Amino acid sequence: MQYTRAAGVAAAVVALVAGYIRAAEPPAAEAGAKSKFLRFVDDNEGGGRLETAIVTYRNDAGVTVDLIGAVHVAEAAYYKLLREKFTAYDALLYELIKPAEGGAAPVEKTRSTTFLATLQQVMKDVLELEFQLDHIDYNAPNFVHADLDLETFQRLQAERGENIFMLMLRQMLADMNRPRNVTETTLTELLIALLSPDRARHLKLLLAKNFEDIEEQMAALEGPGGSVILTERNKAAIRVLDRTIAAGKKKIGLFYGAAHMNDLEKRVKEMGFRYVRTQWLTAWDMTAREGDLIITVKKRRAPQPQEEQK
Repeated sequence: MQYTRAAGVAAAVVALVAGYIRAAEPPAAEAGAKSKFLRFVDDNEGGGRLETAIVTYRNDAGVTVDLIGAVHVAEAAYYKLLREKFTAYDALLYELIKPAEGGAAPVEKTRSTTFLATLQQVMKDVLELEFQLDHIDYNAPNFVHADLDLETFQRLQAERGENIFMLMLRQMLADMNRPRNVTETTLTELLIALLSPDRARHLKLLLAKNFEDIEEQMAALEGPGGSVILTERNKAAIRVLDRTIAAGKKKIGLFYGAAHMNDLEKRVKEMGFRYVRTQWLTAWDMTAREGDLIITVKKRRAPQPQEEQK
């Protein structure tokens, strides 16, 4: 018995938790090429890594912009490395939907109780990972808010009739009708993961492998007119980026969920920036240790619809 669709839904949920993650094609110098901001690296020894990218762009004036793809639940070492890198920026633009008036940076124990925040907390506990808000200092002097305020976000969502459940339903409906290569999780593999002494590592491994085709899974979230949760927030980030460049900042980081990055990259290139390089950071380390059980998840082709008989 196979749970292909269930695995796809699970990957989509974690994608939502992890900042609406999208994978894409590898970065290239030519115009129009899309960079990759998240990838699963199989070590072929029963483990692997989930990695996020920092992709650098430069314009003719010598301004550099780093698009820093984030996952919102990850290992403490990942956030420690990010904190160290953040100190090098003249301005670090960050995502966070918060009240317009008196919207202070988040601190521990003041986290939102929304469905998505609750889901993130559950995933943090089940996967034995850390939550981003607990490890990033949003009060750092070079941090600049680059997102919609809560009131604007809610107004725009109400105007579009958009909410998290509608977005997830849109993705699931599209997934049901899209034949493709998939990483299928069988019931046996899932049970082994749940019953394994290193359950968290196995669950992360199963989910991370499903991220291989996450771009297709997540594309349906946007719809033909875009979405508030991605498109409109990206527009807000670019407006702040414009102001930051106008203020004379030369080294700028834009720290957003990985799913935002393909659209942000397109907008940055339209501003005259060109691709320079990509650096990869390990967000989830799923390396097998001595004595760990090994689960092998094979790539299988989803059944193709039969051609109509003529």
